[in-house]
Amino acid sequence: MSHPLLSGAQGEQHLLLGNEAIVRGALEAGVNVIACYPGTPSSEVPDTFYKLGGHDRYKMEYSVNEKVAMEVAAGAALGGAMSLVTMKHVGMNVAADPLFTSAYIGLPGGMVVLSADDPGCHSSQNEQDNRHYARAAGLPCFEPASAQEAKDMTRYAFRVARKLGQPVMLRTTTRLNHLRGSVLFDQLPQPAELVPWAKNPMHFVPVPAVARVRHKELEKNMSAARELAESGEWTKVRGKGRIGLISCGIARAYLADALYAGGWEENVKVMELGMTWPLPEKALAEFLRSCEKVLVVEEGAALLENELRILAQRLGIAVEITGKNDVLTLYGEYSTTSVTRALAGFLDCPCPITEGRHSEAGLPNRPPNLCPGCSHRSVYYAVRQVFGDEAVYSSDIGCYTLGMLPPLRMADFLVCMGSSVSAGSGFAWASGKPVVAFIGDSTFFHSGMTGLANAVYNKHDILLVILDNGTTAMTGHQPNPGMTQSVLGDGALHLDIEAVVRAFGVTEVAKVKAYNLKQVTSALEDFKAKRGVRVLITEEPCVLYARRALKKVPPQVAEVVEQGADALRCLEDLACPAFYRDGETIAIDAALCSGCMVCLQVAPKAIKARKR
Repeated sequence: MSHPLLSGAQGEQHLLLGNEAIVRGALEAGVNVIACYPGTPSSEVPDTFYKLGGHDRYKMEYSVNEKVAMEVAAGAALGGAMSLVTMKHVGMNVAADPLFTSAYIGLPGGMVVLSADDPGCHSSQNEQDNRHYARAAGLPCFEPASAQEAKDMTRYAFRVARKLGQPVMLRTTTRLNHLRGSVLFDQLPQPAELVPWAKNPMHFVPVPAVARVRHKELEKNMSAARELAESGEWTKVRGKGRIGLISCGIARAYLADALYAGGWEENVKVMELGMTWPLPEKALAEFLRSCEKVLVVEEGAALLENELRILAQRLGIAVEITGKNDVLTLYGEYSTTSVTRALAGFLDCPCPITEGRHSEAGLPNRPPNLCPGCSHRSVYYAVRQVFGDEAVYSSDIGCYTLGMLPPLRMADFLVCMGSSVSAGSGFAWASGKPVVAFIGDSTFFHSGMTGLANAVYNKHDILLVILDNGTTAMTGHQPNPGMTQSVLGDGALHLDIEAVVRAFGVTEVAKVKAYNLKQVTSALEDFKAKRGVRVLITEEPCVLYARRALKKVPPQVAEVVEQGADALRCLEDLACPAFYRDGETIAIDAALCSGCMVCLQVAPKAIKARKR
């Protein structure tokens, strides 16, 4: 049966994830090409396209990193295709180089860039606000606040991208990506026709003489985009009075809930911006002139607030503009609660939400932890036995970062994706201390290879452990070049990690099974006695991926047969989550045990295997 996203007709209504609504919007626009590097909270967009299969409507790929994805999508748009490139907010840092230049040279087919930001750091290393990129690179920017808008704005963003012939940003946040809402479908047309390509190096090859001219063209495009913003299609004004509220992004949803909760809808005038760059300055100026004071409600940086202050000062508009304060801060996600409290203070009204009503006090903490049976745990246990605190541990972005807490303590610093090799090399070079760096298979192909090439070229002293679990585990088991050919099928080609490592000139290379503690420990001890670039590849499928996708479930589970120091070592040093205290005894939760049998190798007298 065909998926509703592909078969749903105009007028049908469906309950969709925000990310699914974006997919439908792209399909309604006629998208031809999708490229991505998976990253929460954007992952469900390319994953949904991948599951849908295309049916000859579009081409889709998981690229090796965000820069490559941006280049693939930009190249497709240069070739006349309507393209979509998706990534999480920090991925935009990786893709910034081609993004800025793409805006200069122009993309006739039209390209939409989905930047999924993560206020609150639900699954990220920072809270950067990528509206900055829209301003810096010169991109029209749309920010939906509901599932319906996610679909409609995506479709409209493609139209703008093709009309202007340049990249357009669709900026979302975790809350928007992962909400569910009712979505009314529009017509699903055939894929967009390709825009004819004509060779023109003086347009598309940005040597300095061309780039200077193209910069002026970019500014003309942004002026045209400003006229689109002024059209008011994505600007909503409601209410009355001299007290104004201006909001954008998902904060618009919080604001609507807060106004309803306080019963304040009739007391204020509200302006909601869906297209947030360039700003509709004429409409904003008119709104500001009608108000005595205005509160700006925007999650993240005070970009809109500062733009409004500049606009009011430039036009001589006497209005009090407030925004960021002790409640509406720069940090984390907003909520209906926080916005309601801010509104109560701004309106000088009693707050309908009492202190402690939504308190999280007393809830148990859930620290980051590797899954029961995760092969990273056995490798980390072996590394700690061999190196202890003698070495410094350079970590990377992936599941293996979860090994940072005691007792494993396998992450001393982390800079960014792919940095474990190069940052680890620099640390070893400066400090003279031994460094063990960790990187996953997907991250190795993403941006670890260049660091390894640099380490070999500059003769650094570092031991790199490539934790190959056969998939892109942290973001949902998406494909990567290291996955086996039987899994990739005909759509992609497997690249052998060991062959790639040796091709870079690394001579000290070993490949072991991650669950084999004796094998892993022996390789580590051998490398500990050597200097230079050494690479240990540890192989074992992600336990969740093996169970769900490969249908591999070990026939046995572990059980404690003898109490004492050995069993305690499994609980306190190996720290497998399947182990727990039952009063004074140590036991294993058979429902959590994956059957990896690493604990049996740690404590062979205390642990035995039994059939599941």
